[in-house]
Amino acid sequence: MAKKHKKSKGKKQHNTVTATLTPQNSGIFSSLAGVLPKKGRDQFLAGLILGAGAAYVLSNEEIRARIIKLGINLYTGIAGGLEEIKEQFADIQAELGAQPIAPTPTDS
Repeated sequence: MAKKHKKSKGKKQHNTVTATLTPQNSGIFSSLAGVLPKKGRDQFLAGLILGAGAAYVLSNEEIRARIIKLGINLYTGIAGGLEEIKEQFADIQAELGAQPIAPTPTDS
């Protein structure tokens, strides 16, 4: 026969589980956590809709060409803006280097 375990009198034993919490603001897509559904069925439906949209976009040549063209235009716009900032920075540096340094009163 198996032994029976004695129950403690008056003292209750609590099993506590400590959960490690991840920071709420970690990762690139952390802001989407509040938007996306929490339940399994809702997550499945959201994934189904997103997957169907991605399959449609990737299979349609016209939409894919528009997205690629948009990406190229966006990249060239950002690259042009960075070049403009570099030119302005170089101009400011040249202006500061060309200014005569005024003598201080203690240099006499």
